[in-house]
Amino acid sequence: MNFKPIPNKFEYLNWQEIECVAKNKRSTVIWPFGAVEQHGPHLPLATDSIFVDEIISEVFKLFSADIPLKKLPTQYIGFSPEHKGFAGTISLSSNLITSMIKEVGSQLSEMGFKRLILINGHGGQISLLNTAARELRSVAPGMAVFPCFLWSGVNGLSELLTKTEIEDGLHASLAETSLMLALKPELVGDDRPNEGNKVEIPKGWSLEGNAPTAWLTDDFSKSGVIGDSRGANESLGKNLKELLINHWSELIMNLMQSDWPNNS
Repeated sequence: MNFKPIPNKFEYLNWQEIECVAKNKRSTVIWPFGAVEQHGPHLPLATDSIFVDEIISEVFKLFSADIPLKKLPTQYIGFSPEHKGFAGTISLSSNLITSMIKEVGSQLSEMGFKRLILINGHGGQISLLNTAARELRSVAPGMAVFPCFLWSGVNGLSELLTKTEIEDGLHASLAETSLMLALKPELVGDDRPNEGNKVEIPKGWSLEGNAPTAWLTDDFSKSGVIGDSRGANESLGKNLKELLINHWSELIMNLMQSDWPNNS
């Protein structure tokens, strides 16, 4: 039986194919990051990982097979200490994740790859990946590194989600429950918690924002949910999915059509 590899999966190619791709002046690797952490009683532990893996896989379907863009296997286990009060959460240390990104990124740079996109689906490790990306650049200055958050900068979210959901629906709430209903409905339970979104915070401070606190989920939520998931539905999820795919396909294609940064 002849086996035809999936052209954009890094690990399915042979070393000669990788060597050829890396030589391209626009060679780019996408490395998705997620988490294995509690997402309430109704969503799977791998919610963030599933989201980023599914969206990027859909984005690849819009590109031609010969584009010099490859995807590393999604890093499912991430940095999730805020959820360690709940069974099922597995969290790696910040030092381990930073070291892993530096080691893998340095090797990609040595192969000749020009750009690395760290596309992250877990809000709790945004700052960590930003820091790791800067450290990677210091040891592999010839490769551009882009630490991105799946939900950041996506136009149209405010038309689909209320201000309350955008600001306070921090975890396993309306948006995440709806998106999972659109992607993998068989993994969604029947519960629709509404919890953890009415926290008394000193004036001017917030859970996340300009003056945040390093919160832990079990500070104010017994279910693990922060927000209101009661209105979740598949239709909203499909619209969110479309926004995410359109946003990232446009951004990635803009990058792939450019020579930035031109280090030659």
